[in-house]
Amino acid sequence: MKVTRMRVARIILIVIGLAGLFLGALIMVQKERPDQILGVIVWIGAAIIVHDGILSPLLLLLDVWMRRAGRRIPFGVLVIIQGGVVVGAIMSMLVLPEIYKKSLGTKNPTILPLDYGLNLALFWAAVALLTAAACALYLRRRRSSRDAEQVQPTSAA
Repeated sequence: MKVTRMRVARIILIVIGLAGLFLGALIMVQKERPDQILGVIVWIGAAIIVHDGILSPLLLLLDVWMRRAGRRIPFGVLVIIQGGVVVGAIMSMLVLPEIYKKSLGTKNPTILPLDYGLNLALFWAAVALLTAAACALYLRRRRSSRDAEQVQPTSAA
């Protein structure tokens, strides 16, 4: 069996990841109460359900729709839009627990002081704006490189 650099790199990264998981679990068991550990397990389980049950299917549907439209839309634009949606979805997954907890209320008003719903909406607006700007820049560069190819001077023989 041939061992490639890629295989060695993967093995090293897997070992580092497993060591990090083991160390984190060890520290959590030593420092946290059992009810807090259960809360972390529930949160991780919910994150997996949200990711696999909601976000992944939605992104798959978006991908299928965009690939059908891809006959008219350049592939680079599709990739940029997909990247923007993935970034926004990840941020939404991180912020939705704060929005939910704030809706329940807290005993200490300084724990969740921000308007997380508004901030998430502003984040999505910024992602949309930056994605649109990246698409426009991509299309402009693509058009200018095409124009440069078409206007190439022919060499005199």
